[in-house]
Amino acid sequence: MHYIQPRPSSIVAALYTARDLGVDVAILHGPSGCSFKHARLLEEDGLRVVTTSLSDNEFIFGGQPILEDLLRYAEETFTPYRMAVIGTCVSMIIGEDMQAAIDASGISTPTIPMDIHAGFSENIDGVIAALEPAARAGWISEEELARQQVLLAGANQVEKLRGAASKRYIEPERGDLKHIAATDLLSLARSGKKGMAVMNAKKETAYMFIDALLALHEVAPDADITYLVNLDDRGLPKVRADAERILTEAKERGLPITILGSLDEYGIIGDAIGEAICARNPDYLLIVGVPHAVESRYTEGVEVFSITNGPRQVAPLRELGHQHVMVEIDLHPKTLGVRSIVESEFGAVLRSL
Repeated sequence: MHYIQPRPSSIVAALYTARDLGVDVAILHGPSGCSFKHARLLEEDGLRVVTTSLSDNEFIFGGQPILEDLLRYAEETFTPYRMAVIGTCVSMIIGEDMQAAIDASGISTPTIPMDIHAGFSENIDGVIAALEPAARAGWISEEELARQQVLLAGANQVEKLRGAASKRYIEPERGDLKHIAATDLLSLARSGKKGMAVMNAKKETAYMFIDALLALHEVAPDADITYLVNLDDRGLPKVRADAERILTEAKERGLPITILGSLDEYGIIGDAIGEAICARNPDYLLIVGVPHAVESRYTEGVEVFSITNGPRQVAPLRELGHQHVMVEIDLHPKTLGVRSIVESEFGAVLRSL
């Protein structure tokens, strides 16, 4: 499909994957402004991002000497555990051999090249460009690489079928007013009806998405609600560490949890969640994170409250039949660099009631 709305960048996807792999320093081999916003945000999450700042001269004569010099500088200055050199449109167009620059630099820090640019229609190409050299370097196993490829394909399919990539253009919306939806949800929880609350969150976004479940349990502790979360211990290093922190804190705060899937399996566990919903047969359902992973056939006859962080996901969720759709604006920036659960707007509204 030829999209006319902005889509995620494969370069940015490679940056995030480098972070998940335990990379300390990522070198963007391109102009200083390339992926600036996300590079700045990722520095809040412990990934130091530097750039070769290629300009007109390097566009013509090449930037390998600059890259070699920056590799040596980064090793000496930051003493990193791992480094990654991430390509850009410029490095691709001028044909830079980033592995040759790594070899010629003389550094001893384990470093891999991620040959990627922004000319891909799917951002998962950036993830694969990061994972394949990581597997060759022994940072992850071939089994984990194969697993990640399955997960990426599943997540991509969900977005194309029922998500923000399902149409050429989707009007962004802010969703329902949270205080109205929260009032309706609390009324159902206190009515004695049977409920279910599900978190199917993507990676670090779970630090905030789980707060909606915590808030619901706090304001209606005796309600007949089953809580299901994707916090299993699988995935890349940072993903597993995040899941462990969130799970530990949620249990300490008294949330009765059933675990289904991991934080990187949000795109492939829709059927498993759907089967759990059917087995529970709730009167109402709260589902947060990636609600559209669950097909509408699993939620027929159920009053659904869904929370996403994507304004372009509101319309597709309404098409799935969700009666209450809310958006946690700026959720992703608020969950970068955190190591404990972050209060959500919806959670705060629930608690205020």
